[in-house]
Amino acid sequence: MKNKTLTSFSSHLDQQYGKKGSKKRDEYENGFEAFKLGVLLQEMRKEKGMTQAELASKCGTTKNYISRIENDVSDIRLSTLMRIIQQGFGGNLKMWVEM
Repeated sequence: MKNKTLTSFSSHLDQQYGKKGSKKRDEYENGFEAFKLGVLLQEMRKEKGMTQAELASKCGTTKNYISRIENDVSDIRLSTLMRIIQQGFGGNLKMWVEM
């Protein structure tokens, strides 16, 4: 039986997408951030016990658009994200930038 060596996730990403700062890696990282945002919104919606239609109605958009955001099919504008957080969930959006 052959010994298999484990590879860290970071090393795997380096092999698949290149080192941090490369174009391919940056594209991957940006896509992953969009995916995480959709998952976060879906989790928040479910914690509030809301359907996609209910959330859409509260923030003035469509169920289809909410679904597309949650399933990483559509980019979301900052103004729309703020409206979903404020009107849909009754919260506030706080952001930070890492350099």
